[in-house]
Amino acid sequence: MSVSMETARTWIERWERQQQRYALDREERFTVICDVVEHVCVDRTRPTLLDLGCGPGSLSARLARRLPDAEIVAADMDPMLLELARAHHAGIARYVNVVIGEDGWTDALGLEHGLDVAVTTTALHYLPAPVLLRTYRSLAALLRPGGALVNGDHFPPDARSCSDLTAHVGRRRAERAGEQCQEDWESWWAAASADPELADLFEQRQRSRPSSGGSGENWHLPVSRHTELLRQAGFGRVTPVWQVGDSCVLVALRD
Repeated sequence: MSVSMETARTWIERWERQQQRYALDREERFTVICDVVEHVCVDRTRPTLLDLGCGPGSLSARLARRLPDAEIVAADMDPMLLELARAHHAGIARYVNVVIGEDGWTDALGLEHGLDVAVTTTALHYLPAPVLLRTYRSLAALLRPGGALVNGDHFPPDARSCSDLTAHVGRRRAERAGEQCQEDWESWWAAASADPELADLFEQRQRSRPSSGGSGENWHLPVSRHTELLRQAGFGRVTPVWQVGDSCVLVALRD
């Protein structure tokens, strides 16, 4: 079910554009995440990095450019996006098809010797809080001392009454950048499903999707609640390092 390099390039370029609608200051957020990874790994000669919910390899590709000596494991549940990543970003990562948060999911990653940094962007918000806590614990167990989990996502403020304000600031910033004019998520998937070269992968994607999702409660967890869960999971230090509106990069360090 492989796709051509040209097809993968076309769809990933369209993916990059449509994602700008949803990840405020997306490129800056990626840059900040790479800054954190670089800092954590400054004394590690060949660090091992895990990209959770990697999609078509957007963050993995940027990490590979910043840390060319790193070993990158890129994990996602979507076989179509993984195949696009394999074709367009060949050789930069070892791609693993896995459902984050399922029982035993970390066994499939092949990280028996540990991990230096786990990164994720807009990929963990579908997990209900109890599953998120188990996921954080699994990652803490994998990380070597001094390692980090770096999560870039949208986190609402502690005061629910301020949510409209932070969302408004984000929307206005995106409008000024012209990002609302790009293709959206639904139209990208509709167009991709109509590409004959992706038909088999799209069918596999439909078969492999979980029959039921989480409760969606994680969408409403503020940074303070994530911090509590991360501390319960064994991370001694947790801090946001970048924020615009409700888009934030949260870093958890393992002592």
